[in-house]
Amino acid sequence: MSDPHSRVVEGWTGRLYEDFSVGDIYYHPFGKTVTEADNQMFTLMTQNVSKTHVDRNYASGTSYKLPLVNSTLTLALVTGQSTMDLSMNVFANLGWDEVRMPAPVFEGDTIYSRSKVLELRESASRPTMGVVTVATEGFNQDGTIVVSFKRSFMIYKKGHLPSVSGARPDESTLPQVSGN
Repeated sequence: MSDPHSRVVEGWTGRLYEDFSVGDIYYHPFGKTVTEADNQMFTLMTQNVSKTHVDRNYASGTSYKLPLVNSTLTLALVTGQSTMDLSMNVFANLGWDEVRMPAPVFEGDTIYSRSKVLELRESASRPTMGVVTVATEGFNQDGTIVVSFKRSFMIYKKGHLPSVSGARPDESTLPQVSGN
């Protein structure tokens, strides 16, 4: 039995090529506090042998006196934060350019990010897609930029996004709401 006071509301499905305009700036909505566990796990998982990430005693002898967060973790985190606004409907990332790490990230820092659309162009090889180039910056809780890069990705155009179908349970198992 259908609830006459309810409706199915689709969630955010992401942007397509036509939704972008050169000059748009997106402040991505999620921040992430980087923990010691994040830094240790990512560093060990990627077989990075730099002691400055995993050996607090060693790091205490450096000019920073603290372990540094693995820079590729910072790059991956900020790229991931941007996907909600930029590349949920990506076909492929084409590249990261001009990656810079102007300030260190330490365990306990919270990282936020923003992106600016720099260029849009039709794909020469795939007419159902376009290429978007953005400049992205990650910054900490104090507003200090800790990573910057340009990223290009190929994204679907309207009407060409692959459809995904899956079984959904009947809504009748959800509680009824009272009508006013």
